[in-house]
Formats: sequence, C-alpha cells, structure tokens
Amino acid sequence: MQFRDLGAQYRVLKEKIDEQIQSVINSSAFILGKPVGELEEKLAAYVGRKHCVSCGNGTDALQLSLMIWGIGQGDAVFTSDFTYFASAGTSSILGATPVLVDIDLATFNMDPEALEFQIQRVMAEGKLRPKAIIPVDLFGQPADYDRIIPIAKRYGLKVLEDAAQGFGGDIRGKRAGSFGELSATSFFPAKPLGCYGDGGAVFTDDDEVDARLRSLRAQGKSPTDKYDNREIGMNSRLDTIQAAILIPKFKAFVIMNWML
Repeated sequence: MQFRDLGAQYRVLKEKIDEQIQSVINSSAFILGKPVGELEEKLAAYVGRKHCVSCGNGTDALQLSLMIWGIGQGDAVFTSDFTYFASAGTSSILGATPVLVDIDLATFNMDPEALEFQIQRVMAEGKLRPKAIIPVDLFGQPADYDRIIPIAKRYGLKVLEDAAQGFGGDIRGKRAGSFGELSATSFFPAKPLGCYGDGGAVFTDDDEVDARLRSLRAQGKSPTDKYDNREIGMNSRLDTIQAAILIPKFKAFVIMNWML
C-alpha cells in the first residue's frame, strides 16, 4: 500500500488536469500565466488571508518570508527540532542561526514552554538577537498558536508559520496558513495539496509585503519593469503548468476536506 498514491489521484482527475495543461500549452504563457493568479486568489480565500504569493518551492517560501524581515547575521530564529531540514536551513542560508526547540510528545509540534526557555537562554547568553519563530504544522495539525503567539509578542518576535504539512487543518475554524504575520506552504507532490513538481506559496494580509514578495521572487524587479531590479531577490516563480495542475486538485482537496 502506497503512503500517497499520486497515480490514483491523477486517474481520478485526469480529464480536468489534462485540459488545464493543454490550455497552458495553447496559450504559451508558461511563466506567470493566468492560472498562477487564479490559483493565488483561490488559495488566499480558502486560507482566509488577503494575499497569496506563489513561488518555486516551500523552502523558497520560507526564505522569502525571512528576507522580508531582514533576517541575517547575528539573528536567532527558533524552530521545531522535529521537522524537514528547510525549517531551520533557510535561516542559515541568510546568515542567521537556527535555534531548535523541543516538541510536545502528544502532538509532535513545538512545545511552547520549551520555546520560551530557549528564547530566555539565548537572551541570557547575549550572543544572538532573537528575531523570529518558525512553528511547524504537522500531520494536518497546526501548532499551538494560542500559546506561541503571546510568547512571540512578549519578546517582540515575528512568527512565520510553516504550514507545509498542515495545509487544510484548522484551529476552531481558523485555517492553517492564517497564523502569524506570514505563513508558508509547499506544493511538493507528497504534501496535502501537491503539484507534479516543485511549488510553494507565502500568505500575508499586508499589501506592502505582498508587493515586495512579488518583487523578491523575480530577482527584486520593480512593479512595472522586470529589467528594473531594485534589490537582490530570487528566481522563484511557480510554473504556470504547475498552477494549472493545482487548480483542479485544489477543488478536489476542498471537497474532500469538507466531507471529512
């Protein structure tokens, strides 16, 4: 028995997925074509955020978010010690120091008490500046944001939700992807909502952050001219074909989630 049978998923949605792929080929709009914007609008509405900015993968979604906050050398970023490497690795890429936080053995999500202990330890040592927390949603279950967010506010830290393994989950109706200042997800094929390659997205309610994310994912370009580069960014755009594949898969995802 396969853990996640991608072939079975495709067979059920084959006609709609093939139609979407052919539509992209017919349009020849392979980069940031119409399905990308359509998918972003649907995802933002589903999660309950004002904006969704798609990108190349879930790792880039985390890195772009940290770049928005200027995370770098000398900064401490707290994250779960039971997660995929990217949750910690993205802060290292930017020169910051990941600080691992123990999990609650009942949920395997970040333990808020262990988080506060680590924040206080780092502050007492005085070598790093505590800047951000990356809680990880796991097995469809969001982290304990009822306790994590007040801790973040108490110490003046940003919260970046890693919702890659929690997309579709919720806390009292508030969906994964809507917690913290920013949230990130992945569309890796084995994720709750997966495409047929790599893909990711960042969610925000801030108009200025939305505009800057769209710039950073395309080499720091200006809003009007892709050759007018204003800052150092990344080449991290969701492929139009992947967006087209995700549209029928997302519709099926929503129906199944509702039925459950």
